Amino acid sequence: MFSKFHDVTTEYKFAVEAGLTLANTIFAGGERLAALNLNAARELLEQSTANWKALLGVADVQSFVALQAAQSKPVIDNAISYTQRVYEIAADTKEEIAKIVAVQVADASAKVTNLMDNALKSAPAGSETAVATIRQVMGVANSAYDNASAMAKKFSDMAEANVAAAGQATLKAADNVTRMVKKAA
Repeated sequence: MFSKFHDVTTEYKFAVEAGLTLANTIFAGGERLAALNLNAARELLEQSTANWKALLGVADVQSFVALQAAQSKPVIDNAISYTQRVYEIAADTKEEIAKIVAVQVADASAKVTNLMDNALKSAPAGSETAVATIRQVMGVANSAYDNASAMAKKFSDMAEANVAAAGQATLKAADNVTRMVKKAA
């Protein structure tokens, strides 16, 4: 009986530690996002104040338009950088959570396999077909999980590439607008 109690407490401890690791990972991601937001708000306030002061000192319309065009690029750059950092934080947090979940799934799969193996050892004679079917179903389930994980990773990589491409396209468009405004001024 002690062995069974020890097994239960060991499993409970493993589950609690995994839950705490998951919670700490989520909190760490939240802390990084909160710090990013506070820094972004501070930078935006400082940049806006400096921009307004500069705009208030302009004497003519052409200077106003030129200054406004010059001020728009850093704002766009900061917005793109902010978006990329938010995505990085989310991707990092998702990756850490996926690692924790993968360990839990692998452990649960191993335990189910072990349990099934032990149960099937005492299966009555002539049940080999049922045993083989059960093993095949377990193999298919594990394969499906592996395939789903691989697809999720591919989608995540594609999304990351799309975010980077969108950032570059936005920077290019902002440069074009800035050049057009400067020509018009």
